[in-house]
Amino acid sequence: MRVHVTEVHDGDIIIKDIFNENGVNIISAGTIIRDRDIAILKRHNIDMLDIMERVSPQSNIDTMTLTAAAAELKEATPASVHDRFFPRYEEALKDTNLLFNHAQANGVIVHEVVENTITPLLEEFKKERDVVSLLLQLNSEDDYTCQQSIKVSMLSYFLATWLGYSPSESLRIGKAGYLHDIGKCRIDQAILNKPSPLTPDEFEQMKKHTIAGHEIINASYNDDWLSFAALQHHERMNGSGYPLSLTGDQIHKVAKIVAVADVYSAMISKRAYREKQDLFSVLKELYQMSFDQLDPVITHTFIRYMLPNFLHKQVVLTDGRTGIIVMNHNTEFFRPLVRVDQQFIDLSQNRKLEIERVLHE
Repeated sequence: MRVHVTEVHDGDIIIKDIFNENGVNIISAGTIIRDRDIAILKRHNIDMLDIMERVSPQSNIDTMTLTAAAAELKEATPASVHDRFFPRYEEALKDTNLLFNHAQANGVIVHEVVENTITPLLEEFKKERDVVSLLLQLNSEDDYTCQQSIKVSMLSYFLATWLGYSPSESLRIGKAGYLHDIGKCRIDQAILNKPSPLTPDEFEQMKKHTIAGHEIINASYNDDWLSFAALQHHERMNGSGYPLSLTGDQIHKVAKIVAVADVYSAMISKRAYREKQDLFSVLKELYQMSFDQLDPVITHTFIRYMLPNFLHKQVVLTDGRTGIIVMNHNTEFFRPLVRVDQQFIDLSQNRKLEIERVLHE
């Protein structure tokens, strides 16, 4: 039966996958609805949905029978992007750990592991249109380096496509993002996994991963896109980066792309000594960095394509009110149109208010 979201009850069973307007599967067929799911439906502006015929109180069909029916329906429904992606992501984490261990022991990269890990994962990832929601679910304090390699790969791939690179070039840049930190296999694990900020001496040791990565990739590939991304992804446009304090056009274009992906991913990641930052605030910080540290064209392209992922997400304004982003502004990146109850507030016109933070599921 087809019902309006306001008529959905706790315990109803979804019989068709529910997608938001960005094409993201938010609730799968076979799900037994709970109050939290109803809140999600309303947040994504879902009006109508299909549920299993309800059983009247006089019916002798028990809860176990309904649960079994829901499970059968779920099994018969094609897996959502999330269902397909996460098992592959977990496998990729294991393979990436093996890749780092092999590079540490032998000084070279196993090509087959790279191809068999990153290409299928990117194929799944590019089916996901709500990149923000997916990235939020890839955070944990464990295996930070491996997670960072995978996330930077995915973000570098997307950013390359947004910049107009061909599919094959974008995949190559995604691979550069995947291998950008391979030199960390030569860094002391005590420094890599330290549950607090590094000392100046430890940071000097950490800096060496860029040179080590360049050496390992040169011993494994004949591809300067990969090797320069590893060597230069911590260089900054104003010369404040490392290891060579390069400036502007001295930095390889691919390294500039990977740098933006790397900074963003690091900022949104949770570390033992630091909570992950709000994704919207991170984009604002990236914007500030585009004036002196990160390539402005690459950074602004990244921001422009990431912002639509925040549409229809709940936000808290600086006056404490909660609203929903309904439209982005072409030039005022961080001042969208926000709906608060029945009122629409154009933050590009109302300069007294700002978005304080974005609320995520």
